[in-house]
Amino acid sequence: QVQLVESGGGLVQPGGSLRLSCTATGFTVSNYAMRWYRQAPGKERELVAPIDNVGGPPNYADSVKGRFTISKNNAENTLYLQMNSLKPEDTAVYYCNAERGFRSYWGQGTQVTVSS
Repeated sequence: QVQLVESGGGLVQPGGSLRLSCTATGFTVSNYAMRWYRQAPGKERELVAPIDNVGGPPNYADSVKGRFTISKNNAENTLYLQMNSLKPEDTAVYYCNAERGFRSYWGQGTQVTVSS
C-alpha cells in the first residue's frame, strides 16, 4: 500500500514556526521527485517547495523564499518542510507529493493556520 502521511500542522502565531513531516510507505522517497504544495480556501493549489530539481538549486515560491526549507531524510523515508517567520497568508492546507514518471502520490494534507 502506497501512502504519504503528513503531520505537524496546527495553529501558530504570526512570526512562529512549524515543521511539517511527510512519511512515505510503499515506495522509496529517494527514487521520486518530492514537492510541498499548499492550498488556501478559494485559491488554486500552489507549489511552494520542490526538492530534487535537476540542473539547479531548489526553486522556492517567491512567497516563501527565505522562510521555508524543504529537506528529506532518505533513511527515514521522510520529507520535511521547516516553516519560519510564518505569516497569516501562509494559512492553507499543506500537501506533500511524490512523482516519478506516470506515478503521482499525494498525502492527505495538514492544516496550517497562522493567526493572532
